[in-house]
Amino acid sequence: MSRQILRNIHNTLTVPAQFKNLKKIRRFVKKFIRQAGFTEDESYKVQLAVDEACSNIIEHAYAGENQGDIVCSCECSNEELIIQLVDYGKSFDPERIEAPDLHSSLKDRKTGGLGFYFMHQLMDEVTFMIVPESIAVNGAGVIDRPVNMLVMVKRRS
Repeated sequence: MSRQILRNIHNTLTVPAQFKNLKKIRRFVKKFIRQAGFTEDESYKVQLAVDEACSNIIEHAYAGENQGDIVCSCECSNEELIIQLVDYGKSFDPERIEAPDLHSSLKDRKTGGLGFYFMHQLMDEVTFMIVPESIAVNGAGVIDRPVNMLVMVKRRS
């Protein structure tokens, strides 16, 4: 597929925020990445970052399964892939996430807290924002509550 054709391709998938749907999201992202011509290594990194992000949405934003939806959008240009994850659950402040202590022994480390760190390691850019209510999101029309949006960018090698 020509990279010129890829200039404006994009896709969106909306699924209930359930752990069983992580596989569906991974397949959706993998298919899109392959069509966009990224390498296997790049594809793996993006899928891992998306999987971690969606797991965090289910666990933290929705406090468990069946509490809302995850909207995953993929967009590709000649230079980069952009993955956007939207949810309507509880927001968080990424500035309050402590950097993980990677030097202490495993038994001394607290459980969790590595997800956001891994996303930053796997992707070229990671941005989290809370979009105010009553604005259009992804062509979905007007949303009457704040929306959580995570945008991850992977540039071509």
